[in-house]
Amino acid sequence: MQRPVRVKNTSAGFEVTWAEVGKLWADIALPSGRIAPVAEQLKATVSAEIRIRPRADAVAGNRLVHVVGGIAMTYLIEAVLPDNARSMLRLLCSNVPHS
Repeated sequence: MQRPVRVKNTSAGFEVTWAEVGKLWADIALPSGRIAPVAEQLKATVSAEIRIRPRADAVAGNRLVHVVGGIAMTYLIEAVLPDNARSMLRLLCSNVPHS
């Protein structure tokens, strides 16, 4: 899991970098995809539901990077939903480019 960190750049502005929060166990459900018109262009969106054990730093805006065979898939956490027993968290995520 990674969280966004604002870092000053040379032009007196800020850039967003990603700081490692920690490694965690996750169950990634099969992602779904859709195509939506955005600004008169078609934009492909891939979404996934990821289940993890409860932790305080699992918040919307953080991201998860899943690496398999040297290929990284990055998921931005859009929403965090606990189950009824509060034993697991469901993370509703969108697939974003890895930077």
